Amino acid sequence: MPNIVAAGFSASSTDGEIESLGEDLARLVSIGADVAELGLSGIDLVAGGRVIDNRLRRLATMTARLPLRYSVHGLVSSNFMDPETLPLQLAAAKALVEVCDRIEARVLVQHGGELRPEQIRERAGADLRQCEALLELAEFARRYDVRIALENIFTTEEGQYRQTPAKLATTVREIDHPNLMALIDFSHAYIEATYRGLDFKAELAAMAPVTGHLHVHDSFGRPLGRFKPFYPQEVTALGLGDLHMPLGWGDIDWEMLFAEIDVLPDTFLIMEIEARYRSEQSESLSIARRLIDINTRRTARAAE
Repeated sequence: MPNIVAAGFSASSTDGEIESLGEDLARLVSIGADVAELGLSGIDLVAGGRVIDNRLRRLATMTARLPLRYSVHGLVSSNFMDPETLPLQLAAAKALVEVCDRIEARVLVQHGGELRPEQIRERAGADLRQCEALLELAEFARRYDVRIALENIFTTEEGQYRQTPAKLATTVREIDHPNLMALIDFSHAYIEATYRGLDFKAELAAMAPVTGHLHVHDSFGRPLGRFKPFYPQEVTALGLGDLHMPLGWGDIDWEMLFAEIDVLPDTFLIMEIEARYRSEQSESLSIARRLIDINTRRTARAAE
């Protein structure tokens, strides 16, 4: 059996309403996606850590009509390191676990935490705060049969504190909870490896054994730095930053990586490709399925 079991895309609302999310999901069904990751931060489903029931009922009715498996992306601003908002973050994440359960999504994505450059005093306890919050969230998620996928992010400003991909994997190992796993975002790892002078492949190798969810999109692994584009297409032209491009547009050697990584069973491959590249999604889906086949052959050889 393959460890990577489904391929699809992230999907979101364009106007804060559930209906536009449904339109995006129906389009993904039309091109043959198996799974969709719902970006629910752009829809009011949680208020002050409480689920808004009537909206969740509408969402559950809509998702049940479509032949897709689902995961949910938690708050893009999710952050279990910052003591200023940690209790609020944890309450919102627990509410999103309940959302996952109602729509039969068994994975909730949680971003790895960060501290701003000026938060010097808070750094000593940052990793511990994140660990304790993740353990509490994972234990809460256990009763709903939802797994928390901790995603590696990259440094976005000089002096910021973030964990490297390898350190994030260490966090997952140390917590050692069945409802917590790592999420590899390949482009994020590539950018962070470039910024810090790390070995990109070694960072991925450290994460893979505890990884059960994948975010796939192309880039050149170049930090954005202080460049300010006028149009978003200008950073694409320069190859700077977290570009979320179709597969094959950047210089990530996808076939080599998928021939080497060994991830957990029941892993989803989610392509986070910008909405303006919708016409390229079908081609990216074909590439993704080829990568899954490469990885499945690699897993079969390892099992012999």
